[in-house]
Amino acid sequence: MKKLMSLLAVSLLAVLLVACGGDDNANEGQNGENESASEGGEKIIRAGIGLNQNHPQYKGLLKFKEIVEEETDGEITVETYHSGQLGDDRTMTEALQLGTQEVTVPSTAPIANFVPEFSVFDIPFLFPSEEVADEVLAGDVAQDLLKKLEEKDLVGLAYWENGFRDLTNSERPVETIEDFDGLKIRTMENDLHLAAFEELGANPTPMAFTELFTAMQQGTVDGQENPYATIYLENYFEVQDYVSDTHHVYSPFVFLMSKEFYDGLSEEEQQIVRDAAKEAGEHQIKLNREANAEYLEKLVDEGMEFSEISDEERQKMVDAVQPVIEDFKDDIGAETVDGIMEAVEQAQGE
Repeated sequence: MKKLMSLLAVSLLAVLLVACGGDDNANEGQNGENESASEGGEKIIRAGIGLNQNHPQYKGLLKFKEIVEEETDGEITVETYHSGQLGDDRTMTEALQLGTQEVTVPSTAPIANFVPEFSVFDIPFLFPSEEVADEVLAGDVAQDLLKKLEEKDLVGLAYWENGFRDLTNSERPVETIEDFDGLKIRTMENDLHLAAFEELGANPTPMAFTELFTAMQQGTVDGQENPYATIYLENYFEVQDYVSDTHHVYSPFVFLMSKEFYDGLSEEEQQIVRDAAKEAGEHQIKLNREANAEYLEKLVDEGMEFSEISDEERQKMVDAVQPVIEDFKDDIGAETVDGIMEAVEQAQGE
C-alpha cells in the first residue's frame, strides 16, 4: 500500500511539473522571448549619472532619450537613471567597459583614471571663460582625446558641461589666497586637484561625492568645490555659509558609450546616437549656463554669503599653482598639455 501511494505521489508531481513548465523551463522560455526581441531589433541603452533628476545633466539625458527613440522609431529604448542609482562615476565607467551598462556622462577627472591625458582639464585656471572652453573642446586636441577612449573599450561621443568649479565653506569668506589657509576642502580623488589646493594653502581631503553632505554636516571637512548648480541642487547651503567664485577649474562632462554596445549598432544607429549625444549636449550646456546664474542667486537667497574674487587676487592664485602644472606635465602627457595650452591662447586671440 505504501509503495502504491509513493508511486501515485511521484506521478502527481510529474503531472504538475509538466502542467506548470517548472521554474527552470519558465525562465528559459522567458529568456528565449527576450532573445527573440533582441534579434528582432530592440536595443536598450541604460544611461546613468551621479547627479539628481533636477540637474541640467539629467535633463540632457532626457533629451538624448527623446531624440534616439524618435529617430529609431523606438527600436532603441533609452532608460535613464540619476542620483547614482547605477553607482558612482568610476563604477559606471567600468560597467561600460564590461558591457553591463551602455551610457554614462562623468566629469573628466574620473576619466583620467582610464586615460591619463584627460587630466589636462584639471589644470587649475586653464580656461578663462566658457567661450574659450567651447572653442578648445571643439578643436583637434580635445577631439583627439575622445578617440583615445576606444583603446579602453569606451566611445566618447561628445563633450557636455559640468562648468566652473567654485568654492564653498563653513569657516570664513574666501576672497584672497591667504583665506585658503588651513581650510579642509573635499576634493575628488585626483592628485592634480590635491596638489593645487595644497599650493593654495588649503588642506585637501579626497572623498566620494555621496559622502560629502554628511562630512560637511559633521565638520569632517570645512568645504568643497563644485559648480553652482550642484551646490544648490545638493542642498549644500544647509551646511555651508560662504561661496566664492574661484572658478579654479572648468570641468567638462564626457558622454561615454560602451564600445561593445556601440560596435553592435548598425552604421545608421551609430550616427543617430552620435548626433543625439551632440544635440542633447548643446541643450544641456545651454540649460547648465542658465541654471548656474540662477542657482547663485538662489544660494544667496538661502543665506550664503557670496565673495567675488578680484582679478588681482585670482592672478595670485594662478601664479601659486604654476609649479603643479610643471610637476604633472609629464604624467598627463607633455604633448597634450602643450597642445591644449596653445589652443587656449589661440582661442583668446593671443
